[in-house]
Amino acid sequence: MADKYYVSSSPHISSGVSTKTVMWSVVLALIPALLGSIYFFGMRALWLTLLGVAGAVVSEAVVELLSKKPLTIGDGSAVITGILLAFNIPPGVPWWMPVVGASFGIIFGKMVFGGLGNNPLNPALVGRAFLMASWPVEMTTKWIAPRGGSIPAIATKIDAITGATPLGVLKNFVGKTLADPNASPEKIAQAKQVLHSMYANWTNLFFGNVGGVIGETSAVLLIVGFVYLLVRKFVDWRIPLSFIGTAAILGWIFGSPEGMFKMNVLFYIFSGGLMLGALFMATDMVTSPITVKGRWIFGIGCGILTAVIRRWGGYPEGVSYSILLMNLAVPIINRHSMPKKFGYKK
Repeated sequence: MADKYYVSSSPHISSGVSTKTVMWSVVLALIPALLGSIYFFGMRALWLTLLGVAGAVVSEAVVELLSKKPLTIGDGSAVITGILLAFNIPPGVPWWMPVVGASFGIIFGKMVFGGLGNNPLNPALVGRAFLMASWPVEMTTKWIAPRGGSIPAIATKIDAITGATPLGVLKNFVGKTLADPNASPEKIAQAKQVLHSMYANWTNLFFGNVGGVIGETSAVLLIVGFVYLLVRKFVDWRIPLSFIGTAAILGWIFGSPEGMFKMNVLFYIFSGGLMLGALFMATDMVTSPITVKGRWIFGIGCGILTAVIRRWGGYPEGVSYSILLMNLAVPIINRHSMPKKFGYKK
């Protein structure tokens, strides 16, 4: 009997690492940040995260059962979506919001395109964008002061900013006060005092003693998880470096309400969702470029959009929307950043 040969498209060399291995490794890398959120915000952070995971897994299973496709919930990708969606919401939101957001992200950000590997947008960010558009009040006001949190002493005298996120204080109190021509000298001095107090306490942002969404507050715990993935060679360092670096430079130049070149860079990069977005969402294998040059372009584009939205947009934060917008540009980036074939010349 003749030997059988199988012909398939490239790649023909296997690394021996499966999609399931990569996805569950990402879940493991997110555990330090999850534990940190439980410490800072209590068990509510864990319940909201579990509800997000349940919403993502169940919605993916239901779609696949209805469409009579094999179940893929065991590969871990839906679990990642649920965790990241929960990481992007305030800890004080109603219990149903992570369920709705994760389900929407899975169904309309992943399954309608054919499942994992076919989705052009990050499903967790699709779910967050839906929640932000549908319930903006809950998504921008349901903050919980962290255990041992750092609210500047002057802020305790100002009800409008007590317990708010650092970027929220920067835009909605300090920025508006310094830009108001009718603001009293006392209020201007108060705003500057709050601003400089936040700059001086940037270490609280690094460790997580600040208000914010569930998974973004502790930069050090996010970095620990990212380093693990970097060592396992499951992520590329180029996107986070170009993303954070570009945002830091533009933030330093334009980000301060006091004027150009006055922003504290460490405060800028550790506040808000920049670390979470750059380390765990912009690096998503499916929705980021496949070329080396393309990853630099993608990261720089995310950094530019983040800085622009933070400074001149309506929301204090711009990371999620910057990544979604650059996700849409990935096919073009890939097309124009492909290396030339060996021996090929135009």
